[in-house]
Amino acid sequence: MRRFFFWFSVSLISVLIISGLTGYRILFAPHTPVAPVSVEVQSGSSLLRVANDLEDSGVVGSALSIRFIARWSGQGTKVQAGKYFFEHSASPGEVFQRLVTGDVEKVSLTIPEGFTLEQIIERVDSEGYGRRARLDELAHSREFLTALDISAENLEGYLFPETYLFAPGIGEVELLTMMVRQFRRHMTEELLEDAKKSGLKNLHQLVTLASIIEKETAVRAEMPLISSVFHNRLKRRIPLQTDPTVIYGINDFDGNITRKHLETPTPYNTYLIRGLPPGPIASPGLDALQAAARPAASPYLYFVARGDGTHQFSRTLSEHNAAVRKYQLRHKRN
Repeated sequence: MRRFFFWFSVSLISVLIISGLTGYRILFAPHTPVAPVSVEVQSGSSLLRVANDLEDSGVVGSALSIRFIARWSGQGTKVQAGKYFFEHSASPGEVFQRLVTGDVEKVSLTIPEGFTLEQIIERVDSEGYGRRARLDELAHSREFLTALDISAENLEGYLFPETYLFAPGIGEVELLTMMVRQFRRHMTEELLEDAKKSGLKNLHQLVTLASIIEKETAVRAEMPLISSVFHNRLKRRIPLQTDPTVIYGINDFDGNITRKHLETPTPYNTYLIRGLPPGPIASPGLDALQAAARPAASPYLYFVARGDGTHQFSRTLSEHNAAVRKYQLRHKRN
């Protein structure tokens, strides 16, 4: 009898150990997918469906592990929809935590500095993250602009140039809102106060001048000097005479600015109007915004492109004319 109880106890302990090891392997042991795999969790999917999809994709060894952890943690209803990418070894608990925190696979969208609203809409549409008609509608919607607290005719200048990471399937409203929020993050009280001290009356004027600076030069170090020229002209009520604003006001511009363009009245023809145009002409980056608010102290009223990306600055019209002859003639000869 003692021998029977001894072997019975040994067998029972063995079964318990094997069951425990098996249970641990199923419920807690890390699992590595055979190959990198994406699993999409549809909105409204049941936990059972999600767990089975994870097992079928090789992300976890058993769907039971996800269901057990969900029930044990009480977070079974908090799984977020989206596409999840799995590549490395992870325990069921780690996999479930990603589902709860919404650690979904991200896509990227890059908006360069100096892009116009039209170019931004074109890029979003071409990369499949939004519909052109809907984006254009929202960008000019008075109701949407009011909700974003933007006092302008459209979103020109207020969509911050940046590389954005977001989950696939984001809507047009959410995407544009994200870009405006990124813009707002850079609009510190200090920056706005410096802009007012420099003579810019409000945020809209700051963005407008910054957009002109952005289009005038790609050399970040030159931006405060470019800004100083415009500020000096604004204070003296001298027309800004900047080609990018003229170009912005031309429908179907073919790339060649002519004397006729410079002489054609439009709200953006700064050869004919004094002061700033009615609004931004592109999306300025942070350097241009800072330059507009904090211009360099300079006596300059003119600048001309040297042909190498930089500019020659002048105090008087005679100096400027000499610089124009020097650099434009050199450019023509080259």
